[in-house]
Amino acid sequence: MAETVDELTVTYEDGGIETVKELDKKVLTKGAWATVMYRYQDWDRAKEAYGPDKYTIRRYQKRNGEYQQKSKFNISSKDQAKSIIEGLQEWIAD
Repeated sequence: MAETVDELTVTYEDGGIETVKELDKKVLTKGAWATVMYRYQDWDRAKEAYGPDKYTIRRYQKRNGEYQQKSKFNISSKDQAKSIIEGLQEWIAD
């Protein structure tokens, strides 16, 4: 497990293949509870290629010096991401 927020990742390797490829990461909060937003791609074994960009927001709690994932929210598409952005922009515009 990661000891610092910078070490946190969604990258995952299985059988020598990087099945989850992290493309970018934005740290939203740090501390005993950390919130991190990732952009990533999944490996499609049938096509032997990475699929479209996906997004996830994860919450981690630091216990005994290591971060442990406590929750996650997966954003399934660019359209869903755009809808979330539009909703937030409306709320914070006031």
